[in-house]
Amino acid sequence: MSLPLSLTIAQAAPAAAPGNPLFSFLPLIALFVIFYFLMIRPQMKRQKEHRNMVAALAKGDEVVTNGGIAGRVDEVGESFITVEIAPNVKIKLQKGAVSQVLPKGTLKAS
Repeated sequence: MSLPLSLTIAQAAPAAAPGNPLFSFLPLIALFVIFYFLMIRPQMKRQKEHRNMVAALAKGDEVVTNGGIAGRVDEVGESFITVEIAPNVKIKLQKGAVSQVLPKGTLKAS
């Protein structure tokens, strides 16, 4: 007797209305927007600044490499530069290994 009653109650329950699919993807879209503004965009900005800095390297610039070696640019090539780190001591580096360009006269002061 309880079986037909439970079937009747189950059939009487209204079906859930299908929601808008946009609302189900809204948290995912919001998460992507947050990642874009907090991680992707600043990284792209730093890459662009580094690319411009490396492209503007010229003879006589004082630079610091990623390894912490400071020196003066002696020669600029297509993808390599020669840096003089001491009198008559020159090393050849990839342009991308330059982490920053120092103001003129910084190496003489230290």
